Amino acid sequence: MPPYLATFSLAGKIALVTGAARGLGFEIAKAMAGAGAHVVINGRNQGGLDAAVAAIVEAGGLASAAGFDVTDPDALRTALTAIEDGHGRLDIVVGNVGQRDRRPLAECADDDIRSLIEVDLVASLILAREAAARMMPRGEGRLIFITSIVSERSSGRDAIYASAKGGLAGMINALATEYGPRGITANGIAPGFFATETNAPLWNDPARSGFFERRTPLGRWGRPEEIGGAAVFLASAAASFVNGHVLVVDGGTTSQM
Repeated sequence: MPPYLATFSLAGKIALVTGAARGLGFEIAKAMAGAGAHVVINGRNQGGLDAAVAAIVEAGGLASAAGFDVTDPDALRTALTAIEDGHGRLDIVVGNVGQRDRRPLAECADDDIRSLIEVDLVASLILAREAAARMMPRGEGRLIFITSIVSERSSGRDAIYASAKGGLAGMINALATEYGPRGITANGIAPGFFATETNAPLWNDPARSGFFERRTPLGRWGRPEEIGGAAVFLASAAASFVNGHVLVVDGGTTSQM
Protein backbone atom coordinates (compact mmCIF):
# COMPACT_ATOMS: atom_id res chain seq x y z
CA MET A 1 0.00 0.00 0.00
CA PRO A 2 1.41 3.45 -0.91
CA PRO A 3 2.37 5.45 2.21
CA TYR A 4 -0.17 8.17 1.52
CA LEU A 5 -2.98 5.60 1.50
CA ALA A 6 -1.76 3.97 4.71
CA THR A 7 -2.49 7.19 6.59
CA PHE A 8 -6.20 6.64 5.90
CA SER A 9 -6.18 3.16 7.43
CA LEU A 10 -8.20 2.51 10.58
CA ALA A 11 -6.81 -0.99 11.07
CA GLY A 12 -6.86 -2.00 14.73
CA LYS A 13 -9.04 0.94 15.77
CA ILE A 14 -12.24 0.61 17.79
CA ALA A 15 -15.00 3.00 16.73
CA LEU A 16 -18.43 3.67 18.20
CA VAL A 17 -20.99 5.20 15.84
CA THR A 18 -24.29 6.24 17.41
CA GLY A 19 -27.54 6.06 15.48
CA ALA A 20 -25.90 3.78 12.94
CA ALA A 21 -28.50 1.13 12.16
CA ARG A 22 -29.46 2.97 8.98
CA GLY A 23 -28.96 6.17 7.00
CA LEU A 24 -25.81 8.24 7.18
CA GLY A 25 -24.79 6.60 10.46
CA PHE A 26 -24.75 3.19 8.84
CA GLU A 27 -22.78 4.47 5.87
CA ILE A 28 -20.20 5.99 8.22
CA ALA A 29 -19.95 2.72 10.14
CA LYS A 30 -19.62 0.75 6.91
CA ALA A 31 -16.89 3.05 5.60
CA MET A 32 -14.91 2.84 8.83
CA ALA A 33 -15.19 -0.94 8.85
CA GLY A 34 -14.00 -0.93 5.25
CA ALA A 35 -10.96 1.05 6.37
CA GLY A 36 -10.15 -1.63 8.94
CA ALA A 37 -11.84 -0.52 12.16
CA HIS A 38 -13.99 -2.68 14.39
CA VAL A 39 -17.19 -0.66 14.46
CA VAL A 40 -19.63 -0.77 17.36
CA ILE A 41 -23.02 0.18 15.99
CA ASN A 42 -25.43 1.92 18.32
CA GLY A 43 -29.19 2.20 18.09
CA ARG A 44 -32.38 1.37 19.98
CA ASN A 45 -33.92 -1.18 17.63
CA GLN A 46 -32.17 -4.51 18.07
CA GLY A 47 -33.48 -5.90 14.80
CA GLY A 48 -32.07 -2.95 12.89
CA LEU A 49 -28.75 -3.24 14.70
CA ASP A 50 -28.47 -6.94 13.94
CA ALA A 51 -29.17 -6.30 10.25
CA ALA A 52 -26.57 -3.53 10.09
CA VAL A 53 -23.92 -5.67 11.78
CA ALA A 54 -24.70 -8.58 9.46
CA ALA A 55 -24.36 -6.37 6.37
CA ILE A 56 -20.94 -5.11 7.45
CA VAL A 57 -19.69 -8.57 8.41
CA GLU A 58 -20.95 -10.02 5.13
CA ALA A 59 -18.90 -7.35 3.32
CA GLY A 60 -15.79 -8.50 5.19
CA GLY A 61 -15.77 -5.91 7.98
CA LEU A 62 -15.70 -6.15 11.75
CA ALA A 63 -18.76 -4.96 13.64
CA SER A 64 -20.83 -5.50 16.76
CA ALA A 65 -23.97 -3.96 18.23
CA ALA A 66 -24.54 -1.79 21.30
CA GLY A 67 -28.21 -1.18 21.94
CA PHE A 68 -28.81 1.81 24.19
CA ASP A 69 -30.50 5.21 24.25
CA VAL A 70 -27.93 8.01 23.94
CA THR A 71 -30.08 10.23 26.16
CA ASP A 72 -29.64 7.77 29.07
CA PRO A 73 -26.26 8.64 30.67
CA ASP A 74 -26.15 5.48 32.77
CA ALA A 75 -26.78 3.27 29.74
CA LEU A 76 -24.15 5.21 27.81
CA ARG A 77 -21.53 4.75 30.51
CA THR A 78 -22.35 1.04 30.77
CA ALA A 79 -21.93 0.65 27.00
CA LEU A 80 -18.61 2.50 26.92
CA THR A 81 -17.31 0.37 29.78
CA ALA A 82 -18.39 -2.77 27.92
CA ILE A 83 -16.53 -1.61 24.81
CA GLU A 84 -13.38 -1.00 26.83
CA ASP A 85 -13.70 -4.34 28.62
CA GLY A 86 -14.31 -6.20 25.38
CA HIS A 87 -11.79 -4.49 23.13
CA GLY A 88 -9.32 -2.90 25.52
CA ARG A 89 -9.72 0.58 24.04
CA LEU A 90 -11.96 3.15 22.41
CA ASP A 91 -10.30 5.17 19.64
CA ILE A 92 -13.09 6.86 17.70
CA VAL A 93 -16.55 8.12 18.59
CA VAL A 94 -19.01 9.42 16.02
CA GLY A 95 -22.06 11.18 17.47
CA ASN A 96 -24.66 10.81 14.76
CA VAL A 97 -27.98 10.58 16.60
CA GLY A 98 -30.31 13.43 15.77
CA GLN A 99 -34.00 14.29 15.68
CA ARG A 100 -35.78 17.01 13.74
CA ASP A 101 -39.00 18.94 14.18
CA ARG A 102 -39.88 20.92 11.04
CA ARG A 103 -42.77 22.86 12.59
CA PRO A 104 -42.63 26.63 13.11
CA LEU A 105 -41.35 27.49 16.57
CA ALA A 106 -44.72 29.02 17.46
CA GLU A 107 -46.26 25.55 17.19
CA CYS A 108 -43.70 23.88 19.46
CA ALA A 109 -44.45 23.44 23.16
CA ASP A 110 -41.84 23.89 25.87
CA ASP A 111 -41.39 20.13 26.18
CA ASP A 112 -40.90 19.79 22.41
CA ILE A 113 -38.00 22.23 22.59
CA ARG A 114 -36.39 20.58 25.60
CA SER A 115 -36.78 17.09 24.16
CA LEU A 116 -35.07 17.86 20.86
CA ILE A 117 -32.25 19.83 22.48
CA GLU A 118 -31.74 16.90 24.87
CA VAL A 119 -31.28 14.46 21.98
CA ASP A 120 -29.39 16.65 19.53
CA LEU A 121 -27.08 18.58 21.88
CA VAL A 122 -27.10 17.52 25.53
CA ALA A 123 -26.59 13.84 24.70
CA SER A 124 -23.60 14.78 22.52
CA LEU A 125 -21.99 16.76 25.33
CA ILE A 126 -22.31 13.81 27.69
CA LEU A 127 -21.05 11.39 25.03
CA ALA A 128 -18.03 13.60 24.39
CA ARG A 129 -17.23 13.89 28.08
CA GLU A 130 -17.53 10.18 28.76
CA ALA A 131 -15.64 9.10 25.64
CA ALA A 132 -12.82 11.59 26.19
CA ALA A 133 -12.38 10.37 29.77
CA ARG A 134 -11.63 6.92 28.36
CA MET A 135 -9.32 8.23 25.65
CA MET A 136 -7.20 10.55 27.79
CA PRO A 137 -5.19 7.85 29.59
CA ARG A 138 -3.90 6.69 26.20
CA GLY A 139 -3.23 10.22 24.98
CA GLU A 140 -5.12 9.96 21.70
CA GLY A 141 -8.61 9.78 20.27
CA ARG A 142 -11.07 11.12 17.72
CA LEU A 143 -14.38 12.80 18.50
CA ILE A 144 -16.58 13.40 15.44
CA PHE A 145 -20.07 14.86 15.52
CA ILE A 146 -22.62 15.20 12.73
CA THR A 147 -23.90 18.76 12.51
CA SER A 148 -25.82 20.26 9.58
CA ILE A 149 -25.62 23.05 7.04
CA VAL A 150 -28.85 24.45 8.53
CA SER A 151 -26.97 25.55 11.66
CA GLU A 152 -25.87 28.61 9.69
CA ARG A 153 -28.30 28.75 6.80
CA SER A 154 -31.71 27.59 7.95
CA SER A 155 -34.65 28.19 5.64
CA GLY A 156 -37.19 28.47 8.46
CA ARG A 157 -39.52 26.06 10.28
CA ASP A 158 -36.42 24.54 11.83
CA ALA A 159 -35.47 26.77 14.77
CA ILE A 160 -34.93 24.05 17.38
CA TYR A 161 -32.91 21.78 15.09
CA ALA A 162 -30.83 24.67 13.78
CA SER A 163 -30.16 25.84 17.33
CA ALA A 164 -29.05 22.38 18.45
CA LYS A 165 -26.79 21.86 15.44
CA GLY A 166 -25.31 25.33 15.88
CA GLY A 167 -24.63 24.37 19.47
CA LEU A 168 -22.79 21.29 18.26
CA ALA A 169 -20.53 23.47 16.12
CA GLY A 170 -19.70 25.57 19.16
CA MET A 171 -19.15 22.44 21.22
CA ILE A 172 -16.68 21.11 18.65
CA ASN A 173 -14.62 24.31 18.87
CA ALA A 174 -14.59 24.14 22.66
CA LEU A 175 -13.68 20.45 22.76
CA ALA A 176 -10.86 20.98 20.28
CA THR A 177 -9.33 23.46 22.71
CA GLU A 178 -10.05 21.45 25.84
CA TYR A 179 -8.97 18.02 24.65
CA GLY A 180 -6.40 18.88 22.00
CA PRO A 181 -3.58 19.11 24.57
CA ARG A 182 -4.48 15.55 25.59
CA GLY A 183 -4.08 14.21 22.05
CA ILE A 184 -7.80 14.07 21.27
CA THR A 185 -9.17 15.89 18.23
CA ALA A 186 -12.75 17.10 17.90
CA ASN A 187 -14.27 17.72 14.49
CA GLY A 188 -17.62 17.66 12.76
CA ILE A 189 -19.29 16.84 9.47
CA ALA A 190 -22.10 19.04 8.13
CA PRO A 191 -24.10 17.10 5.53
CA GLY A 192 -26.20 18.76 2.89
CA PHE A 193 -29.16 17.15 1.15
CA PHE A 194 -28.76 13.37 1.20
CA ALA A 195 -31.16 10.77 -0.19
CA THR A 196 -31.61 8.90 3.08
CA GLU A 197 -34.62 6.96 4.31
CA THR A 198 -35.60 9.92 6.47
CA ASN A 199 -35.64 12.25 3.46
CA ALA A 200 -37.44 9.77 1.20
CA PRO A 201 -40.71 11.79 1.14
CA LEU A 202 -38.70 14.66 -0.36
CA TRP A 203 -36.40 13.01 -2.88
CA ASN A 204 -39.10 10.53 -4.01
CA ASP A 205 -41.44 13.41 -4.87
CA PRO A 206 -40.38 14.93 -8.23
CA ALA A 207 -42.13 18.21 -7.48
CA ARG A 208 -40.33 18.66 -4.16
CA SER A 209 -37.04 16.97 -5.05
CA GLY A 210 -36.29 19.48 -7.81
CA PHE A 211 -36.18 22.33 -5.29
CA PHE A 212 -33.28 20.70 -3.43
CA GLU A 213 -31.51 19.67 -6.64
CA ARG A 214 -31.58 23.27 -7.87
CA ARG A 215 -30.02 24.45 -4.61
CA THR A 216 -27.03 22.14 -5.11
CA PRO A 217 -24.46 23.04 -7.79
CA LEU A 218 -23.95 19.34 -8.59
CA GLY A 219 -27.64 19.22 -9.43
CA ARG A 220 -28.53 16.16 -7.39
CA TRP A 221 -29.03 14.72 -3.95
CA GLY A 222 -26.05 13.26 -2.12
CA ARG A 223 -25.82 9.49 -2.16
CA PRO A 224 -25.66 8.20 1.45
CA GLU A 225 -22.39 6.37 0.83
CA GLU A 226 -20.76 9.69 -0.11
CA ILE A 227 -20.57 10.68 3.57
CA GLY A 228 -18.21 7.82 4.49
CA GLY A 229 -14.98 9.25 3.10
CA ALA A 230 -15.24 12.39 5.21
CA ALA A 231 -15.68 10.34 8.37
CA VAL A 232 -12.79 8.01 7.57
CA PHE A 233 -10.56 10.99 6.86
CA LEU A 234 -11.33 12.73 10.16
CA ALA A 235 -10.86 9.48 12.09
CA SER A 236 -7.55 8.59 10.45
CA ALA A 237 -3.93 9.64 10.79
CA ALA A 238 -4.41 11.70 7.63
CA ALA A 239 -6.33 14.20 9.78
CA SER A 240 -3.90 14.19 12.70
CA PHE A 241 -3.53 18.01 12.54
CA VAL A 242 -7.20 18.74 11.84
CA ASN A 243 -8.88 19.92 15.02
CA GLY A 244 -11.94 22.08 15.67
CA HIS A 245 -13.11 21.91 12.06
CA VAL A 246 -16.56 21.21 10.59
CA LEU A 247 -16.19 19.57 7.19
CA VAL A 248 -19.09 20.48 4.91
CA VAL A 249 -20.27 17.69 2.58
CA ASP A 250 -23.07 19.26 0.59
CA GLY A 251 -22.22 19.25 -3.11
CA GLY A 252 -21.58 22.99 -2.95
CA THR A 253 -24.99 23.99 -1.62
CA THR A 254 -23.63 26.46 0.93
CA SER A 255 -21.29 27.99 -1.65
CA GLN A 256 -24.24 29.61 -3.38
CA MET A 257 -26.50 30.39 -0.42
